[in-house]
Amino acid sequence: MSDAIPNFAVIYADFQPKVLRYLKSLVGPDEAEDISQNVFLKVHANLKDFRGESSLSTWIYRIATNAALDRLRSRSFREAAQVASGAAAPRDAAGAGAAADVAGNTAEPSAESLFMRREMNECIANFVDTLPENYRTVLALSDLDNLKNREIADILGLSVDAVKIRLHRARRELKKRFNAECNFYRTEANELACDHKAPGSSSTP
Repeated sequence: MSDAIPNFAVIYADFQPKVLRYLKSLVGPDEAEDISQNVFLKVHANLKDFRGESSLSTWIYRIATNAALDRLRSRSFREAAQVASGAAAPRDAAGAGAAADVAGNTAEPSAESLFMRREMNECIANFVDTLPENYRTVLALSDLDNLKNREIADILGLSVDAVKIRLHRARRELKKRFNAECNFYRTEANELACDHKAPGSSSTP
């Protein structure tokens, strides 16, 4: 194994957009920028001690995950989230794959449907926000960043079987909430869309 220290500028250029997107899916865009900066300050400070026991990607995502979870569990974040509830900002949505599964959507997005797709992603993000943090994390790593179960297991310190179980439960819970609160349909452009069900309406036909 080489003792050469990886080049931080190359690492930052490669990983910063991915980590920022991942953090947005966990803590929202307002918090993600600051946390991302702190993550890469920590990466830079500890890069000389990186020995390659895990992949560089796993190491960086582990730092990002721990930083995001620390923020999510902080009292100030919970209080701010309560104040801001009902005024969520648009962001990338983990769990989009689960939404497509619900309605069997496989169509490629068309130029005419970009606005509809954005609204759908924001809707999905709002549902993902209501999931427990352990579910949100595995969904973001799997569906948003397309990491393999082995990589997710290494990042979260879980077994591969535990990751599979958590992903299954997260997607099942997400589908349950979709079906309870949304009526899915297709637009004239064959794009997936949904209307929120009226309060008190039945989720069964």
